[in-house]
Amino acid sequence: MLNRIDLRGSRRDPRGLLPRAQLDVSVAVERIRPVVEAVHQHGFSAIREATERFDGVTLERLRVPAEAIAAAEATLEPEVRAALLEVIKRARKVHADQRRTDVTTQVVDGGTVTERWVPVRRVGLYVPGGLAVYPSTVVMNVVPAQEAGVEGLVVASPPQASNNGLPDSRVLAACALLGVTEVYAVGGAQAIAMLGYGSDGVDESDRCESVDVITGPGNIWVTAAKRLLQGRVGIDAEAGPTEIAILADDTADPRHVAADLISQAEHDPLAASVLVTPSLELADAVEVELEKQVAATKHADRVRTSLTGEQSGVVLVDDLEQGLRVVDDYAAEHLEIQTRDAREWAMRVRNAGAIFVGAWAPVSLGDYAAGSNHVLPTAGCARHSSGLSVQSFLRGIHVVEYTEEALRDVAGHVVALANAEDLPAHGDAVKARFA
Repeated sequence: MLNRIDLRGSRRDPRGLLPRAQLDVSVAVERIRPVVEAVHQHGFSAIREATERFDGVTLERLRVPAEAIAAAEATLEPEVRAALLEVIKRARKVHADQRRTDVTTQVVDGGTVTERWVPVRRVGLYVPGGLAVYPSTVVMNVVPAQEAGVEGLVVASPPQASNNGLPDSRVLAACALLGVTEVYAVGGAQAIAMLGYGSDGVDESDRCESVDVITGPGNIWVTAAKRLLQGRVGIDAEAGPTEIAILADDTADPRHVAADLISQAEHDPLAASVLVTPSLELADAVEVELEKQVAATKHADRVRTSLTGEQSGVVLVDDLEQGLRVVDDYAAEHLEIQTRDAREWAMRVRNAGAIFVGAWAPVSLGDYAAGSNHVLPTAGCARHSSGLSVQSFLRGIHVVEYTEEALRDVAGHVVALANAEDLPAHGDAVKARFA
């Protein structure tokens, strides 16, 4: 079922050989640009037209009524409510420890620099609603923003024809449990444009004010719209299809490995599931398990398409040292380590969105209830980017305070460097204070 890439005995750079979904965001950008521009120019009417075209829903209003959010919470299944409350509690515990404190550095007598950590004022949190619905993503976006101290939280999620043109009721219920009251029934590129530019509504109470930062995963059209808005607003990342890599040796249970590969393939036909192993026996056993487990899973067609696609596969390596180099080059969104001394190998990994150590920490745990965040960098971006956290909503601002004597003491150095860079007015601005 899985393609095989044999790197045993190879000294080639594996980066170009590893399986990866081929998505050209730049093509999507040009296709979606008219939608984004229409929302910028025409607001509600353009959002309504795009929603009818892409979602098959006619919007009467942008904003979800408060009573609909409350009703969604009231009708939430008890077991789902209990699960969401536990997820919120665990996420708060982890993200509360991420909050930075202001630091003042005494540079010289009379001269200090204070780094203040200031939350952005208003954020737009996108919650997708395509092949699946994601109340857990509401938690993953909202909790770090709340812990950062963001004042204005806005959730946008696609309208569902099956829910009278409102976002999924479980998404709305999660908003209610978190105290989020500003929710818009808008999805796709038009939602990103609405958040970035703001939009009028049917009346003043339906109006959406623009935000400072947009976060949350989505399909390629959401990603393309984010790229178009980057610079006007901050974005968390250009998220691609989800992916899992598993570094495993002959101690791994093939049933666990197969189940974890399937769990990510379930998301999307373009999802990537990659096993990296020096054990040919494990690779063969995983193939046997995949045939059995895929046939029994609910979304078998979707899973099979993902697992047989070019983005998924087994990578055979000489040993775990080579395997470590491979997974670092791949820089997976989710990386599982199922080996002897798993924690030692995990602590040597440089590039991953999140690392799941040993047999009892599957990616599914991180998707929901580990306390970690599941909004993570994809497509190799873990080489340079982090997952969503409290830091995503904070800005460091330097506050510089110098006395007259402290400035006088360093004035000569400022003037010398200003002259060296042919910016004499910079030096004059200092000298003017001591004329």
